[in-house]
Amino acid sequence: MTIQITKTFSLLLAGAALASLVAVQPVLAASPPDTLVEGFAFDDIISVDPGEAFELSTAEITGNCYSMLVRLNPDKTSEVVNELAESWSVSDDKLTYTFKLKPGLKFASGNPITAEDVAFSMERAVKLDKSPAFLLTQFGLTGDNVTEKAKAVDPTTFTLTVDKPYAPSFVLNVLTATVAAVVDKKLVMSKAKPVTPTDKYKYDTDFGNDFLKTGYAGSGPYKVVAWKANEAVVLEANPNYFGEKPKLKRVIYRYMKESASQRLALEKGDIDVARNLEPGDMESVSKKEGLKVTSAPKGTVYFISLNQKNADLAKPEVREAFKYLVDYDAIGETLIKGVGTIHQTFLPTGQLGAIEDKPYKLDVAKAKELLAKAGFKDGLSVTFDVRNIQPVTGIAESFQQTAAQAGVKVEIIPGDGKQTLTKFRARKHDLYIGQWGSDYFDPNSNAETFTSNTDNSDDSKNKTLAWRNAWDVPELTKETQSALLEPDSAKRAAIYEDLQKKVLADSPFVIIYQQVEVAGYSDKVKNFKLGPSFDTNFVYTVSKD
Repeated sequence: MTIQITKTFSLLLAGAALASLVAVQPVLAASPPDTLVEGFAFDDIISVDPGEAFELSTAEITGNCYSMLVRLNPDKTSEVVNELAESWSVSDDKLTYTFKLKPGLKFASGNPITAEDVAFSMERAVKLDKSPAFLLTQFGLTGDNVTEKAKAVDPTTFTLTVDKPYAPSFVLNVLTATVAAVVDKKLVMSKAKPVTPTDKYKYDTDFGNDFLKTGYAGSGPYKVVAWKANEAVVLEANPNYFGEKPKLKRVIYRYMKESASQRLALEKGDIDVARNLEPGDMESVSKKEGLKVTSAPKGTVYFISLNQKNADLAKPEVREAFKYLVDYDAIGETLIKGVGTIHQTFLPTGQLGAIEDKPYKLDVAKAKELLAKAGFKDGLSVTFDVRNIQPVTGIAESFQQTAAQAGVKVEIIPGDGKQTLTKFRARKHDLYIGQWGSDYFDPNSNAETFTSNTDNSDDSKNKTLAWRNAWDVPELTKETQSALLEPDSAKRAAIYEDLQKKVLADSPFVIIYQQVEVAGYSDKVKNFKLGPSFDTNFVYTVSKD
């Protein structure tokens, strides 16, 4: 079918698959009344397969289009609520979790949702072994044992057996991550391709991964109709959704990189929501009649990381020196004003055990002293992979200038989100500026990635941020793992406090700020709300006058 939005904004769709997506022109007419159009810089999307997707922008897409056994309550982040599950129980030894599914549920395809689909979804995520797989493999799941550990007992009963008696809240919180989204086994396997086992695919099937990179096989309020990199993502209401029905027929995320372009399009009515406003544009929107601004603190921290494969950057004095070469005050007062708060620890404010220590400030003299101690009296040269979006670019340029004062020559290598992230994940960077959003609301989500590295080899299965920066920390890894088995919440919090202090003092992470997500929107849009995480930025409740 052809969806004619305006003569300059047309999307040609064939069924549920993208046949052709015409590039969006810079000047558009008003958005249709049954469609929410959001300006969004989503150049980090690599795949919309929930078994592979591990980018913040994609989390919003999968969060709106897939269902899970349980989900985070966005109004009370300490609480997990049932979604596909009607009830759950845990065995006395805290090793086996049993979930009873709600009866009569269907996928968007019309196929029934069964416990076999739940088991298959976990099996394919583990066996695909993509970036988010470690969230499930941390429970002891492997390609060899997953069919026994995660299985359907009957059509409405699913059991998950973990390897250690973790706190049940931890296990349930992990299952709210989008890697645990339930996919339609019948549809996915009908699209699966036979492959020759390689490093990319360990099995003789791709488990429908090629199809789901741009396709859809879920049961959420919306379904993915089309995604074309750096152009648009199109969602349509799922008529088989079992929950509150979407208010709008369609949601279009239109790729717009620049904040000023988003602001102008919002003011003209070309888009309904602007998602990447910089401080100046946000202030302008807040003063414009007919427009509103909303915000929500996110469990997302921004950091500069130093690859420890670079022998220069692996010196403790260099790691510490770089923390004194960030102008935190200037960044806070200008580049992230209204969209972030200076924060130097890996746990975001509000999570169990989070501390607010901020021991570092711009101190060029101190940095020079540390660099000289490391043997770099005359400085050193490094490359810096930077996503070309604000405020990331601005922060990188600020660091480049202050680092130069200490004799550190920083060559910025700009790229889109997919380019820089792919290089970072391959451990081929010197410096990288990135963000980490909590995959689930438990302190282990951030603690594990910043402090745990169970295997520092290039072919490791657990590719945490510590691993991506080749930071081999066996003692911190053990301490992180111990926190998962501590039943006393106060004692558990104390472990995370200790981990944060150790990372502050001696890590390759220069943590700069915690994100406050903002959006400008038309007052014709009703019930638009940003959630505490990107996968809780729900749009099914949104309507338009």
